[in-house]
Amino acid sequence: MRRWIGVGVGLAVAWLFVRGVTPADVVGEAIIGLAIGFPVAYAFRRFYLPELALMDRLRGLPYVAAYFTRFVWELLTANVDVAYRVLAPSMPINPDVIELPLRVETDLAITTIANSITLTPGTLAMDYDADRNTLYVHAIDGRDHESVVDPIRSWEDYALRIFDEDRNPGDPIPDPDRVAASPGTDDPSIDGETGSGDATVDAAEQPADAGGGTDGE
Repeated sequence: MRRWIGVGVGLAVAWLFVRGVTPADVVGEAIIGLAIGFPVAYAFRRFYLPELALMDRLRGLPYVAAYFTRFVWELLTANVDVAYRVLAPSMPINPDVIELPLRVETDLAITTIANSITLTPGTLAMDYDADRNTLYVHAIDGRDHESVVDPIRSWEDYALRIFDEDRNPGDPIPDPDRVAASPGTDDPSIDGETGSGDATVDAAEQPADAGGGTDGE
């Protein structure tokens, strides 16, 4: 099969993630994605790498399926949770911003995780600090950081395999302060440092408006 066809299908799948479609809209949005993806993939076919590590990509397929399954589950449960909070008389909403150091480092992996966070009701990827390799996540209920961070860490475990990252699932979370202080260093002690994994950030210090992020909530 010509490579541009496969790339076009991949762009169509990315289109579905970007659009955040519902089950009723999947077919129509998939057709739109293919209509856009095929011409773009064909137009840029001369810029493809000369070789494609097909076996490496095939080995990543189980992790793609696991990522998608976990994402759909979190999407469904988050919809129910947000609906309950909106309808509950007490409105149990306690917004907070969580600092999330990442183990993934490639642009595609970071973008995939950030989009997954934003597409999940109740959470929003507000900003990304490239120097610290850190995402800032706004949560509709930030009292229990672990309940917010755990699903994202699961996605990241799968992304480490899907995008063939240097780190492995289960590796310690790097300390963002040390990463920012030593950009580009090969010092293995950075990998060995375990950060807090998440931290509360004063929303007023962030460039985005934490209280106004409703796209993902």
